[in-house]
Amino acid sequence: MPQRNPVLTKRTLDKDLDKLTHVEDAAKYVSRRLVAPGLGLIFLGLAMLFAGVYVFDRPGAVLVIAAAALAAYMALNIGANDVTNNVGAAVGARAITMKQALIVAAIFEVLGATIAGGEVVKTISSSIVDTVQVPPATLGWIMMAALTAAALWINLATWMNAPVSTTHAIVGAVIGAGVGAVGFEPVNWRVMLEITVSWVTSPLIGGLIAAGLLYLVKTLIVYREDKIAAARQWVPVMIAVMAGGFMAYMVLQLAPRGRYPSLTILLIGIGIGLVSWLAARPVIVRQAENLENRNSSLRTLLHFPLIGSAALLSFAHGANDVSNAVGPLSAIVHSAGIADNSMIGHPPLWVMLIGALGISVGLLLFGPRLIRLVGEEITKLNPARAYCVALSTAFTVIVASWLGLPVSTTHIAVGSVFGVGFFREWYTRNSKRRIEFIRRKAESFEIDEPEPNVHEARRRYLVRRSHFMTIVGAWVITVPVSAALAAVIYWAMFALFL
Repeated sequence: MPQRNPVLTKRTLDKDLDKLTHVEDAAKYVSRRLVAPGLGLIFLGLAMLFAGVYVFDRPGAVLVIAAAALAAYMALNIGANDVTNNVGAAVGARAITMKQALIVAAIFEVLGATIAGGEVVKTISSSIVDTVQVPPATLGWIMMAALTAAALWINLATWMNAPVSTTHAIVGAVIGAGVGAVGFEPVNWRVMLEITVSWVTSPLIGGLIAAGLLYLVKTLIVYREDKIAAARQWVPVMIAVMAGGFMAYMVLQLAPRGRYPSLTILLIGIGIGLVSWLAARPVIVRQAENLENRNSSLRTLLHFPLIGSAALLSFAHGANDVSNAVGPLSAIVHSAGIADNSMIGHPPLWVMLIGALGISVGLLLFGPRLIRLVGEEITKLNPARAYCVALSTAFTVIVASWLGLPVSTTHIAVGSVFGVGFFREWYTRNSKRRIEFIRRKAESFEIDEPEPNVHEARRRYLVRRSHFMTIVGAWVITVPVSAALAAVIYWAMFALFL
């Protein structure tokens, strides 16, 4: 019997062990990728059980339980796609870590949705399609089709790294399903026209405000001889403006429409701003001690404004955009006769909880991809630029609310990021203050002023046009695609179940 070569045997064993190791690594990689979808499916099941507890003995319970699963799926997609606008800038500026951003956004999204979200559901559930002209049973299926279509489109957009508007997706889906079911007459085309106008104007307004704020920051703080002294003076003012603006926004959201005149809301914002300014001054002075007169030192002084703006923007987003998930579910609950029809537009608490928790779960499971896109990949953000993005987003929402325009947080936030990026391109080439500052700095160190490096400027300062075109393209097609998809889904449901 021939003897085996021990060296060859050892080599064969080593190769077999290497193959086993690669198989194990591949299995671990695949299993990690399946964790988030698996947890998402578990949440959908829990949402169905949660809804079943409230409706299992009522007529139409099966439809409502299925709608609860679809609303939970929609909420997961909102959390994965839309909430990135609230914390993306802060993460991109490295003011907070990804884990901290996820926790802050998840907590404040739930608080905003449950505390202040009830008043914004009415538009989605009853104002886009006239519920008086649509039979209750048909309305329920229209909303089922709309939820399915909007969630599928947002899921696809998230997979493509495109931060689209969940508001426009659900509005387009409701219109498409409504037209597919009962024709054009019950659709409120005035609401659609307002959305179309805001589609164009809101990102432009957000970008202009962000660019103006960044100009003030550069003029008042960054290109000053003593940056720290300038920051001690102006950062408390920035905090005061942020706090006062957000308080005015929350009064608009929490108070019944028309209860407070604009002047009263303005005075409330100014009062909160003054209190915040007095409270912030000693904190900023203490933080500024022993800091070097460098741009990097400003990062320390802007941490608190960035974290606060991310938290408050998450609260406001939860109060508004939770309606994109629970608005159709609320309409289905009322059409099934499970809730008091005199309270249409004011969903039960269990309905709000499905939307609020779904948004947070979606953010935790799937949010990091688009947080990196909004915060890091469109243009380079530091704390000052990120603060301008957050504040411009908040102010644009406030102004639009006063004007009665239905706007998209996504459009405004991403438009603000682009505004900051394009402004930096212009400012870098044309600012006399910046050029003079660099010249004085070069003279103080007795070095020659560096020649401009075109490739370095493009690498560091230019907005990435590929992302710009992808995002704008996603915005343009969101309403028609979601509308067409909803109509097809309604016809399929009609053929199968009606």
